[in-house]
Amino acid sequence: MLKRAFDIAAAGMALLLLSPVLAYVAWQVRRKMGAPVLFRQIRPGLGGVPFEMVKFRTMRDAVDKAGCPLPDADRLTPFGNFLRASSLDELPELWNVFKGDMSLVGPRPLLMEYLPLYSAEQARRHEVRPGVTGWAQINGRNSVSWDEKFKLDVWYVNHQSFWLDLKILLLTVKKVLIRDGISAQGEATMPRFTGSSGGVK
Repeated sequence: MLKRAFDIAAAGMALLLLSPVLAYVAWQVRRKMGAPVLFRQIRPGLGGVPFEMVKFRTMRDAVDKAGCPLPDADRLTPFGNFLRASSLDELPELWNVFKGDMSLVGPRPLLMEYLPLYSAEQARRHEVRPGVTGWAQINGRNSVSWDEKFKLDVWYVNHQSFWLDLKILLLTVKKVLIRDGISAQGEATMPRFTGSSGGVK
């Protein structure tokens, strides 16, 4: 209950205080990449229940001759790369936090298509609300492997507390300022998860 109350108060205040920043970034996205300004996608939340996550758009709608989307590296614009590096693209998720779809701190919400690929242990990441930031984000972000990322997520599930959340929030600010772990080595963002290298599904 304390965690949820903190989420509502902090997200509500952040949305109010950051409204000029949100408006400016939205204007820049529209000016540089056109509509839509927001990227919306269904992601699994608490218990794997789907919800619509919102972020600022960072990629062009570019496709190849067959109509398939180009690789992330080809669609990610310089401005979009700046938004990701500064984590400004994540700001609209404060609305998801305020609504109760997400928490400020928790495992990052990934793709719905990953759900059947998790091992039983990895699936425990859905025992808590997904977060804007999390234990994995301050311990490597996209520079660690999927298996390691999921171990960090489950560690958070086992050790979550209000004080741990505060520590993660403070360390997130530091990570954002030094722009550490934004992408996996040799990738524009993070390679797709295709299944665990170990463990029983």
